[in-house]
Amino acid sequence: MSEQVENFFLSQIFKRKKGRLKVYIGMIAGVGKSFRMLQEAHELLQAGVEVKIGLIETHERPETEALVLGLPLIPRKQIFYKGKNLEEMDLETILTIRPEVVIVDELAHTNIPGSKNQKRWQDVVELMDAGINVVTAFNVQHLESINDIVEKLTKVKINECIPDKILSFADEVVNIDLPSDDLIKRLKEGKIYAGDKIVRALENFFKPETILQLRDLALRQVALQVEKKIDLNAFTTSTMPREIFLACLSSNYEGGKKIIRKTSRLAGRYHAKWAVVYVQSSRENPNRINLAQQRKLLQNLKWAAELGAEIYRKQGDDIPEQICKVADQIKATNIVIGKPSFGLVRMVLRKNHLQSLLKKIQGKEIDLIIVF
Repeated sequence: MSEQVENFFLSQIFKRKKGRLKVYIGMIAGVGKSFRMLQEAHELLQAGVEVKIGLIETHERPETEALVLGLPLIPRKQIFYKGKNLEEMDLETILTIRPEVVIVDELAHTNIPGSKNQKRWQDVVELMDAGINVVTAFNVQHLESINDIVEKLTKVKINECIPDKILSFADEVVNIDLPSDDLIKRLKEGKIYAGDKIVRALENFFKPETILQLRDLALRQVALQVEKKIDLNAFTTSTMPREIFLACLSSNYEGGKKIIRKTSRLAGRYHAKWAVVYVQSSRENPNRINLAQQRKLLQNLKWAAELGAEIYRKQGDDIPEQICKVADQIKATNIVIGKPSFGLVRMVLRKNHLQSLLKKIQGKEIDLIIVF
């Protein structure tokens, strides 16, 4: 066995029934994530491990395509959608064949309607649950908790996202890096994109300052995973209290999204558990808010669950009281709320929920975090 394959991931493959996960994370397209996954596949194959390509996107890059040669490939399945035959990863065949290791590229991909799962990361979780080890990759801008940060940074809306919890499943997270000058040179030489895509890329993600900021985000995520493993190991022999965050939602969709993202980031930073509570007051009774608003509320709750939050739904007009009941139940150390609205009507009716909440948590070991 070569020194190259005597690595942590290989040593872990045979140690448990549930599949292991290795993630390559990059700052941007073209840094070499797919290339490195294919290199590892060759190394595993030479070490006698049964490895197959479940899906790889070469983007017609010659160096990447050359590495596909000699690797066992599971053909993509055909799905007929909107009058066209489209290709998708054949999850069912992979589950039937059950290779020891499968390579799955483009983790943030949204599957074609008619597929078993909506998202490819859900396919990966199913493969792991079946005992199949997975090597996968994605770019940092697709990580859900920093989606808003990336949008402000790049002025590009990222629609395909991965919940942060996928990184918590990983046994190994590896950052694939490349100096910005080399990356831009590769782009201009047509080694990443072709034609008009080069000009658009140079105007958006491939600006030197943007690349540096994305690199910082990628490095932080990898460092966070290392810290988490160290902290969790230390915590097994420590009696120090852990942070627990409780996010409070209303039926306000955009405000709810900001609160969820902020709480998810905080929980990730502190390696903490977190939960979401929605209190349905008589004012927010389903008969009094429209269906579109109800749908968006349900989307936020579902999204928070995908990101790893526990969900609590309560009813009552004393909203602070219901929030505190959940906070006591989960032993929350932090409560996260949206920016309060001090309108004239609320002042007249004396429904200042913030003031009431502050009174109720006074004397408790709970910090209040307001998201603006």
